[in-house]
Amino acid sequence: MPDSILPQQKAPKLIVVTAFDRDETGDLQPVFGPAEQQSEDRAIRTAKALATKHAGVIAWSREANPALGEYGEPKTLFVGGDVPDME
Repeated sequence: MPDSILPQQKAPKLIVVTAFDRDETGDLQPVFGPAEQQSEDRAIRTAKALATKHAGVIAWSREANPALGEYGEPKTLFVGGDVPDME
């Protein structure tokens, strides 16, 4: 049987938080993360806490199966402050 995900199984989810501060030229630079989180709720709590200490923070998730090279569309969970455009 192939190692692919069966239709009834949920794809693994990648959940990440990254915080940014401005450098001496004013450009946003990552200062925390990207740090993988165990749940979307935890990612949102972490991002909200970091938002009080940094210029910007983003938490996002996407379905991901790195072994197969399959990645879903990213879903923003929380944005606080200034963050660079995420592609």
